[in-house]
Amino acid sequence: MSEAPPSESSTTPTWHRALSPDELPEGRVKAVTLGTKTVCMTHWDGQYGALDNRCPHQGGPLGEGSIENGHLRCPWHGWDYCPLTGQPPDGGYDDGVETYPVEVREDGIYVSLEAPAAHETTISDVVVESLANWGVKWVFGMVGHSNLFVADAVRRQTEAGRMGYIGIRHEGAAAFACSAYGKLTGRPAASLAIAGPGATNLLTGLWDANVDRAPAIALTGQVQTQVLGTGDFQEVDLRAAFGGVAQWAQTVFPNSRHGELATLACKSAILNRGVSQLIFPDEVAGLPPRGDASLPDGRVAALEVAPPAGALDDAVSLLKNARRPVIVVGHGARFDMAAVTALAEHLQAPVVTTFKGKGLISDAHPLAGGVLGRSGTPIASWFMNECDALLVLGASFSNHTGITPKKPTIQVDRDPMALAKFHAIDVPVLGDLAVTVAALRTRLAGRAPSDGIVEEVAARWAIWRTEKARRQQEERGTGIHSAALFSSLTRQAPADAIIAVDVGNNTYSFGRYFECREQSVLMSGYLGSIGFALPAALGAWCATQEPGTPFSGRKVLSISGDGGFGQYGFELTTAVKYDMDITHVLLHNGELGKISKEQRSGQWPVWETSLHNPDFAAYANLCGAKGIRVEQADELDTALEEALAHPGPALVEVLTDAELT
Repeated sequence: MSEAPPSESSTTPTWHRALSPDELPEGRVKAVTLGTKTVCMTHWDGQYGALDNRCPHQGGPLGEGSIENGHLRCPWHGWDYCPLTGQPPDGGYDDGVETYPVEVREDGIYVSLEAPAAHETTISDVVVESLANWGVKWVFGMVGHSNLFVADAVRRQTEAGRMGYIGIRHEGAAAFACSAYGKLTGRPAASLAIAGPGATNLLTGLWDANVDRAPAIALTGQVQTQVLGTGDFQEVDLRAAFGGVAQWAQTVFPNSRHGELATLACKSAILNRGVSQLIFPDEVAGLPPRGDASLPDGRVAALEVAPPAGALDDAVSLLKNARRPVIVVGHGARFDMAAVTALAEHLQAPVVTTFKGKGLISDAHPLAGGVLGRSGTPIASWFMNECDALLVLGASFSNHTGITPKKPTIQVDRDPMALAKFHAIDVPVLGDLAVTVAALRTRLAGRAPSDGIVEEVAARWAIWRTEKARRQQEERGTGIHSAALFSSLTRQAPADAIIAVDVGNNTYSFGRYFECREQSVLMSGYLGSIGFALPAALGAWCATQEPGTPFSGRKVLSISGDGGFGQYGFELTTAVKYDMDITHVLLHNGELGKISKEQRSGQWPVWETSLHNPDFAAYANLCGAKGIRVEQADELDTALEEALAHPGPALVEVLTDAELT
């Protein structure tokens, strides 16, 4: 409609074609955006006018008003102005509306505007630039009325190539994407939301980051400071609302040290492995800043802390005397697996993982024993039961995992509160995992490796694979067995894929049946939040767009049941909008199957766990993704292969049996 906006260096007014010749009827008004300026175009008494679109009273949009009795009436509060001169009737108001020169030409109606003023740096600019300096590469969010200054600062960093922005459909998805990105990379991404409901929608995903120790940053709008505490529209006490979810939170004020606030937000998120929150009152976000953007240089010490000598001595002594040690690795060991694997190979000790640690060691490794606990394999349970010592690395001893307290145990963690959190253990060791494990390997150089363990691991896998093959053949005529699906996915998934999984029976089955190679697995661990998988895949995909990182170019998959997909299924359109190469595998059984099982186990009637679903493959096609529906087990390999080969969002809907998990 308009010409390109004039450059900020221009000093002369520019004429813009605002309307075609017959576009605006007599007696009507219309808002027209010319460059970055929106004007209210009027047609009255055979003449055209161009007025500032903002009513001087409270900023009402005059272009959405109407001409009544010869006056342009503001749609918000009914203040009147001359539609051509912008003056109030009879001088009734202190302020008129600014007007702009208009010319009627053969090809349309033109308006002359001064060049926009050069951008003046705002508080938001300094904060967001500081985040970029600290390596915050992605912002997931929704632009809204109380975060526009922050959003514009993000836009500037995005256009400078220092950030990426993903506009989601629900703020909860933004928070889950941040959480997944932090779990995968160890670095924070940011979520952006408005005041009130936008900010509170972030809470579930940010709690997920909090309890799984993932760095994340929340940028939340807020009402203006003049109405804080008065119960104004969309006012929520965000510090109180976020409560324990944010391990660090601050409101941004005009006299804050703005770059320093951003530095503390990033430093706290990274070192405390949790959520930092910055709250921007609406009018403060656009004020001039105090100071320049901050840098991370000299702000973080080296984290490779060695364990105390006494604790290391005790751990070495226990392992030297053990004949059948087993290593248990959890999510906290995800960045240290090279050292862990080297120690396991030296000791000839089986390595089993918690569910959150699935995939940290390849199931093809001769010492890998699979997942321990409720979502795990009988292989892992066997080796824990048969061992004479446990070396637990980066695991939390949750009841879901079921690490026995009856075996002599060494636990290594960098968090002192994580050590012996639920019960006393023999040797708690405080230290960086990689440093501690390397020290153990050096001190245990003379220990003879355990005999026959590789053969024993292979034998236990053979037993389990025979059982899995038997289950794959089971069917009741009501859907495909989950064992068959995850057997197919084991064959078809790229060896280095990043896989985000949801919660429920689909996830238990993934833990049992899918055999990892070099894949990275993401899940909502301690929170166990339904709906995690697809938003998490958005965050994971962003990590794959970072050249030179371990995640660059890798395929992203997500897996959920129909219950989980229903939570954030519209984020499929987000994946389409940004052309994300994500394949979602959806287990469709028309039921919250895990809850049905729990009702039966508790001797309750199965009640209100059924789901009314659409054809999800057809829905995916309507969204612009590739949708494939699978009704027979012999269709799985072809469908998965086709979806994974598709260079964009794809969804494979698999009709499964809720009881064959």
